[in-house]
Amino acid sequence: MTSNLLPADIDALAARVVTENIEAGRTVALAESCTGGLVVAALTEIAGSSAVLDRGFVTYSNESKMECLGVAQDIIETFGAVSIACVWAMAAGALKNSNADVAVAISGVAGPGGGTQLKPVGTVVFARAYRNKDGEPEGELKHFDGGEGEGGRASIRHQATICALELLLP
Repeated sequence: MTSNLLPADIDALAARVVTENIEAGRTVALAESCTGGLVVAALTEIAGSSAVLDRGFVTYSNESKMECLGVAQDIIETFGAVSIACVWAMAAGALKNSNADVAVAISGVAGPGGGTQLKPVGTVVFARAYRNKDGEPEGELKHFDGGEGEGGRASIRHQATICALELLLP
């Protein structure tokens, strides 16, 4: 049995997120879809994370995005769950339903199926929203390679977890 549940690169970055957010006096919330709670799991592997992590929402289905985070049905119908508009709404909903200072949202196509020509496997979108900050949340669409074949799904989720942790750094 190893002393760490998650890979070393995720563990090290999660430790930085916890330490640097403690130093900044900042709390965080997550709204996760394709990562299925991996970002929250990474943070909770770190002793002292309770000073930083307010809560996490695993909203895998479209219904859960609407019910738990207040994502409008027309956003999902118009743009899809894997869209900047959807993760903006997810991040805003995570802030609204938490006491966190910053929220990060993640949604994507981890594969091996489910991709389309417009949103192929490996497409992942991220948003970061700050409490008491005017304007739209920050958003970013990324494409991670390696989604096809054995281990592809894990590779996409690993890369998305790293990216989300980086967005949580002050």
